Order: sequence, then C-alpha cells, then structure tokens
Amino acid sequence: MVNNFRFTNFKIKQDKKLVLSLFFVFCSLFSFAQVKAAIDSTSIKIGEQITYHIQVETDTTSLVVFPEGQTFTPLEMIASYPIDTLKNQDRYNLIKKYGLTQFDSGAYTIPRQKIIIGDKTFFTDSLKVVVNNIIIDTTKQGLYDIKPIIEVRKSSSKWWQYVLLTLLILGIIGFLMFWFIWRKKPLTEAEQIALLPPYDRAKLALKKLDESHYLEHSELKEYYSELTLIIRKYLDEKVYDHSLESTTDELITRLQLLKEANKIDLSRDTIKNIENILKRADLVKFAKSAPDIALAELDRETIDAEIDHVKEVLPEPTEEEKLLDEKYRETLERKKRHKKIIITAVISVFLLFATITGFSIKYGFNYVKDTIIGHSSMELLKSDWVTSAYGFPPITLSTPKVLKRMTPQLPEELMAQVDMTMFGYGSLIDKFSVVVATSKFKNLGENKIDIEKAIEGNLKTFEAAGAQNIVTKNEKFATPNGAEGIKVYGSLDLPIPNTDKLERGNYVILGFTAEHVIQQLIMSWRENDTYADQIAERILNSVELKEAAE
Repeated sequence: MVNNFRFTNFKIKQDKKLVLSLFFVFCSLFSFAQVKAAIDSTSIKIGEQITYHIQVETDTTSLVVFPEGQTFTPLEMIASYPIDTLKNQDRYNLIKKYGLTQFDSGAYTIPRQKIIIGDKTFFTDSLKVVVNNIIIDTTKQGLYDIKPIIEVRKSSSKWWQYVLLTLLILGIIGFLMFWFIWRKKPLTEAEQIALLPPYDRAKLALKKLDESHYLEHSELKEYYSELTLIIRKYLDEKVYDHSLESTTDELITRLQLLKEANKIDLSRDTIKNIENILKRADLVKFAKSAPDIALAELDRETIDAEIDHVKEVLPEPTEEEKLLDEKYRETLERKKRHKKIIITAVISVFLLFATITGFSIKYGFNYVKDTIIGHSSMELLKSDWVTSAYGFPPITLSTPKVLKRMTPQLPEELMAQVDMTMFGYGSLIDKFSVVVATSKFKNLGENKIDIEKAIEGNLKTFEAAGAQNIVTKNEKFATPNGAEGIKVYGSLDLPIPNTDKLERGNYVILGFTAEHVIQQLIMSWRENDTYADQIAERILNSVELKEAAE
C-alpha cells in the first residue's frame, strides 16, 4: 500500500511538471509573435495593382524587419507603404502593405516572405495570383489621325554660365587694373609740394624749418644745411640753374654778373646778405665756426626777406615761357599715360599667358589651341548629337549631325535587282564622313548574300573617289543589342580638295546581313585627328540593329 501510494504521488508530480512545462512553452510561443500574410485579390488584369498585407503581432520590445526590394518576383513591387502601428496594452499590431503588379498574363505564385522579429526568423505562406489578358474588340476601336510633328525643345545649355563667369573674371581684372593703375590717386604730401610754384615751396620749406628742433638741440650744422638748400633751390629754379652744384664763390660771382648784365635787378645788399649766410654755413659745415642761436634765427629771417626781394625783381614770364611750361606738363602727362599703357599691356599678356598655360597643363596644349582657334572635328564632337534610325530594316546610331538622304549612284542593271537607301554626312574628301546604306535584293532565289564582296565594292568606291594605298583588317563585330556582323578597317591615302596631294586617313566599314538584306556603315576621317577618333568610337558604340516588323 505504501509503495503504491508513493508511486501514485510521484506520477502526479511528474504529470504536473509536464503540464506546467507544456503551458510555459505554449505561452512563450503565443506571447512571442504572430505573422499573417494576405492579398486583396487573387485575380487581376495585366498592369493592375494588388495590395499585399503582412500583419505582425508582437510585444513592444521586439525589433521587426519587413522585406525590402524586389523579393516578390515574379510579381513586381511598384510601391512600399509606411507601416501602420496599433498598440494594444503591452503588444503591437504592425501592418505593412506593398503594391504589386505584373504586365504578362499567366498564373503566378508570390513566394514566401521573410520577416525578422528580434532574433527569430518567420516566413509567410506563398500565395497564388492569376493575371488575365485584357480583351479588346478591334472592330469597335476608334481610329485617330496621326498626330502632327511637334517641336522638341533642346535641352538647356550651360554656355551662358561660362559667359557670365568669363565676364565676372574680366570685370574683376579690369577693376583691379583701374584701381591700381588708371585711377587718379590722391596726391601725396611730397607730390602736392612739388606742384607748388618755386616761391611757395621755398616759403613752405622755411615754415617746416621753423617747426624742426635743430636749434633746440643746437644742431646748427643741420639747420644751416637746410637753410642754404632752400635759398639755393629757389635761385636754381628762378635765377641761375646751376645754383645747387656751384660753390658759394661761384654762385655769388654769377649773381653779380647777372646784375651787371641787367638780366636781373638784384640789389648789392641782397647779394651781400646771401653771400654772408652761405659763407657762414660753409664754416658751420666744416666745424670752423659755431654762431649762437640768435644769429641763426636772424639768418633765417634774412633768407626769408631775400627770397621776397628776388621774387620782386624777377621779370614776368613771357608767353613763350608759359607755352613751354604747358608743353612740359603735357609731356609729363603723356609719359605717365604711356607708362600706364605699357603696364596694362604687360599685365594683360601675362594673365593671358598664365591662363593658357594653366589650361594647357590641365587639358593639353592642342585642346586649348583648337578651342581658341577652332577645329572642325572638335566642333562636331561637342555638338548636340542626334540618335535616329535609318533605312528599313533600320540601323539606329548616334551622330553629331542628322544624316541626310543620298541618291545612290548604281548601274541600271543593278538598280533592277537592288533597292538601296543611303543616308550620309560629308564625303571622302572631307575631314569626317559617315554613310549608312541598306540594300534589299530582289529575285535572289537560293543564292546567299556575300557580305565580303559588298565590302570589297565599297573599297573600290574609295579608289574611284581618289583614295590610294588602302590597308585592310577585319574582325567580327557585335552591337550592344547582340547583332553580329563584320568590321573592316584600316588606313588609306585620302585626296586633299583642290590639290593633287594625298593625306593619310582611317576608315571603318561595318556589314550586317539578313534575309535578302545588307546593312552597312561606312566612316572615313583624317589620321592624327584625336577628335575624329573619338567621334568614330562613339558612333560605333551606338550602333544597334532591329529586325523588320513582320
């Protein structure tokens, strides 16, 4: 009995543990998250949108990551809407919507989508969608006239920005030249003094001598040097033009001779006073005498008075002298203007040279030279390119200019067998030429088209136009959309217009064949023309062929 009782208690405890463990596992799974997916329609028309819902219920602490990108293939996601969030106590209900569509009819399966919640990964169920064709009754479909050709506005160019930038730079340079070279600058004090008449300059110099501190510091040598320089400068300009470099005796002798010759009516006292002050200054300069301050001040007053006396006896300037002074001022002004012109020209040449050098270092000298002078191939390369289809079946390519229809020159017997359309720009004698030709053969029967013979005919056309020394190479060629053909290329001597000379050039011929059709692209250009090389490369990279609609 005891053993049975123990066994029964043990079993009850084990059953309780099992029930509790299952309960906690169930609660943990239930409380972690719930993921559901649905669509609003299982059958749509081509291009119609359906809405795909993903609903996640989780606690507030879990991070949820929904699918991103084209994970709904074979359907295409065209919209991803923001997440709607609903809070219910300590849990979130997150709803994520996607807009999907398909442009081909059929039955499709939306694959399972992966949702990451915290550190766990969940997958939705796959869903089936049927995309139905749109049935159109063509007997009831209205017919409309062909729409007229509308003018397409060219894409805006940025040339005006470069013009504005150039004008701004030129304006800044012009302003700087005006401010520092051509602007009439305020005169300095020295320049203002230089423009004064000799008498006014002498009086101003005496005033500045009074404001100096030579006498206060007993600097008699400097004082007398300034004092005698003032009188000598005045006499040099108005009386004797060698007064500055003459000795005292020479200057006094000259003044006496001028008086005796009645050229200037100087009194003997004036000459004597000037002589005494100049000799006293000579003694002070050589440290042979040191007059007192009072005598120095008296000498200053004497010089002031004698300058007045000299001015009084000077004759009035004649009209000829006034004219000479006017011519002298004009000459000075002309020299200043000439100097400004030279400085401006030098700076302009330097800036031009520096600009050309800078652009040459960055882009290359030939590019800069061709931009300034002009180059026909460069202008073609920089023009607005045109992409168009030519002939039928069409050859689509991009060219600097629209190719114009050309009349093929064919023999009469060949015209009865071939329908040829040609479009081109330039000719063999031009710097660059490009021709697109499509030939449709009639009554060919079971015979096959020999593309190599057709290309050989093109080379003979080159020779007939004056080309010589043609070197040929060939290789396979494939367009970006997968059409395969043959490429024949090489060099040749091209004729120079209006001369008997030849110039080395390059050529490329592309040939494609289809049933009863030959499509060709022929280009030629001058050798060592980097811009033409770029044009040819760009055209070749743009070639595409499309099959004719059945």
